[in-house]
Amino acid sequence: MRQFFAWLSLVVLMVFLVIGALAMMRPFGEPLTPTMDDYIIANAQEEAGTNNVVAAVLFDYRGLDTLGEATVLFAAVMGVLLVLRASAKKEET
Repeated sequence: MRQFFAWLSLVVLMVFLVIGALAMMRPFGEPLTPTMDDYIIANAQEEAGTNNVVAAVLFDYRGLDTLGEATVLFAAVMGVLLVLRASAKKEET
């Protein structure tokens, strides 16, 4: 019986946490700070030297983040290839 109440209280706590998180969310698509979006749109051509704002954000404003994502993707692909290569060698023998 004690275990039932522990699980029930855990479920009730999780429900309250989810409801609280949903209540604090801002509407979909509404930026947290619209001034940053306006700044990037207004200055991307001058600062990055490109007409494409998306490319300016990816490679100039968030270049290190993009490099990190590419590194993780490369490591994941190499890991999958190594696993598949090892399993192919086991099948041959």
